Amino acid sequence: KQWYQRRVRGMEFLNPDMISACNSYSNLDLKVAPTLFFEFIGSPSGVEEQAQLAEELCTYNEGDNFTWATAQEDRTRLWKARHNCWYAVKAGYPGLHAYSTDVVVPVSRLPEIVEYCHDLAGEMGVPAPIVGHVGDGNFHCFLLSDQNDAVEVDRIKDFSRRLAERAQDLGGSCTGEHGIGLGKQGLMERELGPHGIDTMATIKRSLDPNLILNPGKVLNMRHLC
Repeated sequence: KQWYQRRVRGMEFLNPDMISACNSYSNLDLKVAPTLFFEFIGSPSGVEEQAQLAEELCTYNEGDNFTWATAQEDRTRLWKARHNCWYAVKAGYPGLHAYSTDVVVPVSRLPEIVEYCHDLAGEMGVPAPIVGHVGDGNFHCFLLSDQNDAVEVDRIKDFSRRLAERAQDLGGSCTGEHGIGLGKQGLMERELGPHGIDTMATIKRSLDPNLILNPGKVLNMRHLC
């Protein structure tokens, strides 16, 4: 726990579908497999020690192909896949609209929700590349659809709702960083319950009595009237 909290600045996850898309887009040759990216901080010797420990843990948990680098050029090459995820997906599925889900769960439940997401994609027959800021249990699944096909659009909405509800049931939240906006108001009500919503509405009315700041966002207007 101490190693994790103090030495790892970044921890990113890409599933096989995302790795494949990034390989094609960025001319990489990464192994098409579930992949973790780490960024360590500290002195040169400290970083080397932490990288070696990470490799040992990876090997112990049946991981392979561990690669690490300190030179900026090599680090940039290793991180290229992660940084180009969105563009790789768009390029890999021309003509389709990409929608990013956003959920977060306790880190201990992350494998369970990622597996659920993979199974749900198979069940619903939708492409679902995944990228996650998994150091804090947050990840995104990029859902592809033809926006002119109402059935596909509804399928994507259902996928997003089911994934968010699963995250809530695992002790997480329907949003890790993208927020509630308009689309997740019902999910927020499910997550916080009536007392939580009433508390938020009270604060909103006290700070914005004329309801002119992003009206209708996050809190439905029916909670404020």
